[in-house]
Amino acid sequence: MNTDRRFSSAGVARTTDAAYQHCEALARSHYENFTVASPLLPRDQRRHVFAIYAFCRFVDDLGDEAPAPVEAAPQSKGGATTISLTQQRLTLLDRWQQELEACYRGRPTHPVMIALQHTIQSFDIPQEPFYKLIEANRMDQRLQRYPTYDDLLRYCDHSANPVGRLVLYLFGYRDPQRQQLADLTCTALQLTNFWQDLARDYAKGRIYLPQEDMARFGYSELDLSRGVVNDAFRQLMAFQVQRARELFREGHSLVKLVSRPVRLDVDLFTRGGSAVLDAIQRQGYDVFRVRPTLSRRKKAVILMSSWVASRLGRGAYS
Repeated sequence: MNTDRRFSSAGVARTTDAAYQHCEALARSHYENFTVASPLLPRDQRRHVFAIYAFCRFVDDLGDEAPAPVEAAPQSKGGATTISLTQQRLTLLDRWQQELEACYRGRPTHPVMIALQHTIQSFDIPQEPFYKLIEANRMDQRLQRYPTYDDLLRYCDHSANPVGRLVLYLFGYRDPQRQQLADLTCTALQLTNFWQDLARDYAKGRIYLPQEDMARFGYSELDLSRGVVNDAFRQLMAFQVQRARELFREGHSLVKLVSRPVRLDVDLFTRGGSAVLDAIQRQGYDVFRVRPTLSRRKKAVILMSSWVASRLGRGAYS
């Protein structure tokens, strides 16, 4: 199979410093609801956050972006066959996992992994969170619908929760209590992103609204395909938005159990995610015509509010 262009950057950054610069550039080139590594974080911690983000961004891109069509080598007299898009993505994810394994037992070649290896060794980070993030993208190739909310939470446990745990490792927190509280905030952020990107995800063939909830409120997949915004849809979305709000509120108690830099991040992402939920609500839950986002001014206000709150030892729900 042809080598994917994403792996052709392997020779770009051979030194650790250059690899970290590559990760920062990757982080700054993508739009997110909020700043990945706040400028208020300690400088020596910031590059490690960029390394973790770059790993997450790269694996998400492998799972979401369509590679160019390729043909497999002939296996019989029938000649070459076209490899499915799903199989191509799964193969690329396998390659990314091999690079991850090199972080722990060898010498990685991709610049993201060169930086990540240094971060892993600096903070003695276990493999499980990284493996879960790769597996989440494998799940995306195999699952396009989620029958129940519990099924969706299981996906979030792979796609989102490992990120919070990885950040905690950077600040020396390894206990189950803090990890479980971080899980609540990360799941809330993931759900918020789902409700924000309902139209985009459907265009990729994915529906993250639990099917049991769609049936409960009387909103069909046909309605979703047509972008129908009726009372049933508004009630369905109000229910999902409230779920995310409650998770943000529960997870926010983590601010009392961590140092100021982590407290700032928890508060920042809680305020930012809650602001996106507010935007969804203000639009009457119509996420089809206009994608709800935060303006630069709104982000700046949230950043300053979180900074002041962290200095005072308070948070969004104090």
